[in-house]
Amino acid sequence: MSDRKYRQHGYQDEPRQPRREQSAPVKREYTPRGQPPIAPKTFSMPGFREVVKCVRCGYELTVATAWSADGTCKRCGSFLHTCAQCANFDTSAAFECHKPVPARISPKDVQNLCVEFEPRTTVERETTSAGGPGGAGASGGSSATGGSSRARQAFDDLFK
Repeated sequence: MSDRKYRQHGYQDEPRQPRREQSAPVKREYTPRGQPPIAPKTFSMPGFREVVKCVRCGYELTVATAWSADGTCKRCGSFLHTCAQCANFDTSAAFECHKPVPARISPKDVQNLCVEFEPRTTVERETTSAGGPGGAGASGGSSATGGSSRARQAFDDLFK
């Protein structure tokens, strides 16, 4: 026992056989299962579109209505040719406009004849189905009753 460096019980009680040198396993290239793809996958991503909306109620406006100097919103009746509806409107800029204007126009939600006016557009995702134009409530009529009944019917159809 004196030939051991450590005298604890169990440390090298019996001599071991030397380990065999094993070669590293051969790496295989990844092989996909099934048929190889003929062409790359194309994803059905929704499209995007630019829309002009009323700043007061969020109603989607037509381009002709948004650009006209005397246009009003069909839903809430507010004026559309206002500073609040303009793309250059910024509360942190001088006279609250990005364009150089000679004087501050106040109030910002009243119709004016500013020559720098551009309707504010937003980019939003296409969410309408291919089945019909517009979505629920796009007709502007009694969307509270007609839209909810169509939505309820579509929900009930899922569980048939």
